[in-house]
Amino acid sequence: MAFVSLKAWRTRSAERAEIASRLKRDLIAALGLTEADALAVNEIACADPGCPDMETIVLVMRAGAPTRALRIRRPMDAVDAQDIADLIEQDRQAEASR
Repeated sequence: MAFVSLKAWRTRSAERAEIASRLKRDLIAALGLTEADALAVNEIACADPGCPDMETIVLVMRAGAPTRALRIRRPMDAVDAQDIADLIEQDRQAEASR
């Protein structure tokens, strides 16, 4: 087991928080969410075969609608414009099947 200093952990934690915050801002705008809506962005370990080690889960919570979980099969720091476009398409498809 490797030793991680508190300073290194805090630095990494701050970097991850900034990435999540930026991604959240981009997604709120792209999904057209309002003040009444909420969005959560988290990175989790994925144990499924064929899944990357880490993936990004986006919870879209629109007022008056069920919470929708959307998945980007990449870590947060690797998410790009195409991933966001794909996520918007996932959201539209889920909305249409409602």
